[in-house]
Amino acid sequence: MPSRKKSSPAQTTPRTSTGSLTILGISIALISAVVYFLNSHLEWFYIFNPSDLHDLSLRAISAHGNDTAAVVAFIAGEMSEKFPGGYVNLDQEWIFNNAGGAMGAMYILHASVTEYLIIFGSAIGTEGHSGRHTSDDYFNILKGTQLAYTPGTFEPEVYPQGSVHHLKRGTVKQYKMDEACFALEYARGWIPPMLFFGFADGLTSTLDVPTLWRTTWVTGKQMILNLVRGKF
Repeated sequence: MPSRKKSSPAQTTPRTSTGSLTILGISIALISAVVYFLNSHLEWFYIFNPSDLHDLSLRAISAHGNDTAAVVAFIAGEMSEKFPGGYVNLDQEWIFNNAGGAMGAMYILHASVTEYLIIFGSAIGTEGHSGRHTSDDYFNILKGTQLAYTPGTFEPEVYPQGSVHHLKRGTVKQYKMDEACFALEYARGWIPPMLFFGFADGLTSTLDVPTLWRTTWVTGKQMILNLVRGKF
């Protein structure tokens, strides 16, 4: 009785590889289409507005001047009333932040996939690289003065108390918070890719694991809770 020929693995490999590549190609195309669609309609997911935040900052400064603690409390209190339901974090926990060579402290008011809102600054000043981000970044200066520099210019950009420094998506600057300076920082766009910039110094330079863990915990918790609330 003649023996049956067994099919060799080499004969089935090309077909399997082609099928895998097809599935991979379709998956990449679908994901790209979804990302493109969402990126074109990010405004659907925003709950904050740069103009409103600037107005709030000016009113807080007008009411409390250089009493930064009172300014921060004013901002957090009014925002929690305007956006009830836990969208604004009232647990005023200050966490060190090292990013782009600059060091300061931040209080995370809100973190979601498309927006974050923090108070950031230092009582002794700081300087560093702004990062090149997937979001528009608005610095509402609550106290002190922020300076910024772009290559090819010979004078600094100066942002005093009450002004707004808009760092447009994809752009980069050197910045300095001269002496005591604090800002209400609002970012709108894709927030998760920005986290790599926020963690890089801690992972490669400071190695401050407790601060990295606390930052991850607070940010991650807020993002997840906001997703549960339907806030993307």
